Parts: sequence; structure tokens; C-alpha cells
Amino acid sequence: MKVRAITCFFDPNLQEPVSTIRHLGHLSQSLKQRLQEAGIEVQTCRIATTPFPLWLDLTHTQQAIHQIKELEKEAIDQGFDYLGIGPALLTHPISYALVIPVLDQFLHTFVAAQIADPNLGVSLKALRACGEIIRQAATLTPDGFTNLRFAALANVPSGTPFFPAAYHAAGHSPALALAIESADVVLEIVSQPLTWNEKRRVLLERFEAFATNLTTLITPVLDTQATFAGYDFSPAPFPSPSCSIGAALEHIGASRLGSIGSLSAAALLAETLSRGRWLRSGFNGLMLPVLEDTTLAQRALEGTLTIKDLLLFSAVCGTGLDTVPLPGNTSVAQLTALLADLAFLSARLRKPLTARLMPIPGKDAGEPVQFDFSYFAPGGVMALPSSSLSEGLIANDEDIFLESFNAPA
Repeated sequence: MKVRAITCFFDPNLQEPVSTIRHLGHLSQSLKQRLQEAGIEVQTCRIATTPFPLWLDLTHTQQAIHQIKELEKEAIDQGFDYLGIGPALLTHPISYALVIPVLDQFLHTFVAAQIADPNLGVSLKALRACGEIIRQAATLTPDGFTNLRFAALANVPSGTPFFPAAYHAAGHSPALALAIESADVVLEIVSQPLTWNEKRRVLLERFEAFATNLTTLITPVLDTQATFAGYDFSPAPFPSPSCSIGAALEHIGASRLGSIGSLSAAALLAETLSRGRWLRSGFNGLMLPVLEDTTLAQRALEGTLTIKDLLLFSAVCGTGLDTVPLPGNTSVAQLTALLADLAFLSARLRKPLTARLMPIPGKDAGEPVQFDFSYFAPGGVMALPSSSLSEGLIANDEDIFLESFNAPA
């Protein structure tokens, strides 16, 4: 088990950005050193702001880009690996136009965009805007890698330490939270010859003990200027066989992920996470990033694991569609339809979901795909059935807000 990210949060409208980044940089580096001296690996340090439409002048693109450039430089100088500027907002339609310039001009900055909000519902115009963003971002580099730094968010609250979904709540003082890489422990425990109840008990004991140990180490480093928000134990994988959440699910309930029994395995693991007693921040749910997991990537290449499977898993407390490789010729209409399925699933179940979709230029469904990136495993492009939403539903230019569904009784 490792710390995937120490993520700090701040509001540029509430705190002076440069001095705040410097303070949080010192805090995160001190915490990183303390954890590593205790034998706990920390992979990255990150910093996220409130949603960028709340602190940038969106009517002057170059000025906004200049402000982001200053923040990114300061963040890197202070030891942060990545900056997150939060999502474009349904309440600020003009904000979606800034996403592509940000993705095009920066390498260490992540950005997101809302497609559904608990108070406003699902925005069909935002769905189409995000489909266009993903389609255009896929062409910014020859390999389509830029979409790693973008996600569409459906009903995602502030405070998750995992990027690209991370953002801070407006008007709140600085905070930090920890994202945990724990798929290795899940795989280790579910592989043991124990009953499910015994596996669940052992897994929770390991997670809770790790959280307790982390809290003991963190507390002396904290100061009055930053609040500790908690942990996200969504079991993030790493592209090695020993740290595969896909392999863990196959041990629990399916010989090959995507076959019958897979949903049961996903539900059992998600239910276990919901029992954990630790200070929570973010999802703390089932995370299935296709290209970050050797088993998921392999099943995608084989065609056993499909996009419909990933949507189905999201219904039992997944975090959504993450690092999903799609054909390079995927259209805006297809992307919009897929995002709509995710958004309405989120609204119907009243649960946060994200979509990080990666069309791969020049690749067709079933073809192998591999990036020179330590967090990605070799995989295969996943088929996306050729379909789109009704043109009559999405073709108009006005915002259409559909009220969130009530969860079924």
C-alpha cells in the first residue's frame, strides 16, 4: 500500500495564491519526507484550486492562460508534480471554451468539466461540449495522450484527492487529503483461502490500521493554516500483476472480468469499502482505470471487458469510466451519447461518477495500444457501438437542464 498523492487544496479568491502555494508546498514536502522516513512511499504531490470559472476572467483568454501559467510554475517550483484547476461549471457556460487552450498549452495542469450537478441536473449542452473537448483533445498530440488530463464530472463534490476530479470548495480555508494506492493489498487478501466474511474483515483491518498509522504521522506536521480532509481508499491499481484490482475482482467472483459474476464481485468489494472507519475524502469506491491496470487492460484487448460492463460496474459504486481507450475515429455524437449514459446513471442513483475517455488516433477497436508512461499498462482499444443521442434532443444551442431523478424506492 502506498500514497498515490498528497493533494492540497486552496481558494485563489480567499488566499493570496503565490504565498499559499509556497506554504502548502512546504507542508506537503514535510509530510512526504515524514511518511517516507516511516517506510511509506509517496508517489506524487498535487495541488488543486476551486473551479477556475470562480477566479479567472473568462472573457480574456490570454490573461486567464497567463494566470494559470504563473500558478503552474509556482506549483512546480514548490515541489508539486501537478496542478488541478477544477471543472468548467454548468453555471458558467463560457468556461468550457477555456478547456482546450489549457490542455494545449500546459503539461502539468489538469482540468475537468461538469456534465451534471446535484442542484441543476444533467445539462445536454454540457454533454455535447465535453464530447467536443474530448474529440479535439485527442488530436493535440499524435498519441491522444492529452485526454489523460481531462475528465467530465457528474455530481462530483469537492475534496477528492484523485486527479482530474480534484477541486476545492469555494470559500474554504486550505486543506489536504491523501489518495491511497491499495489494489495490491486487496489482491493479496482476496487471494487467500478464506471465506468472504473473513476476507472483508481482514481487508478492513488492514485499511483502518494504515489510516490510523498515517494519521499518527500526519498530525504533528499539520498547522492551523490547513485542514486535513481525510483519505480516499478507492483501491487504485498500478500496472503490475501484483497491484491489479482487475485480478482481485477475478478472485472474488469472475474467472474473467466481464463475464457473469463480475458485477457481484464489484458490488462485494464496493460494499466492503463502505464499511471502512476512517476520515473520508473523495470517492472511497471501486476504481477501474482500464489502462492503469494490467488485468483490465488485457481484458479490454481480448474484448472480454466492454464499455457496457464498466457502466454496469459504476452502478454498484464504481467511480465511472477511467482511462478508457477508444477508437481514433470516435465521433462527438458517440462521445456525447456515452457521457449522457454516465450522467443519467449518476443522476438516477444520486452518486458521483467521472469519465476520462481517450480516443487513440489511428487506432481501431481491438487494436493494441501502449504508452511510454509508467502508470499505464499495454492494452487494447475498446469498441464503442456506433450510436448517438437523438439530434432533436441535443441539436439546439440553448441549455437544457433535466432535473435529477429520485433514486428508486
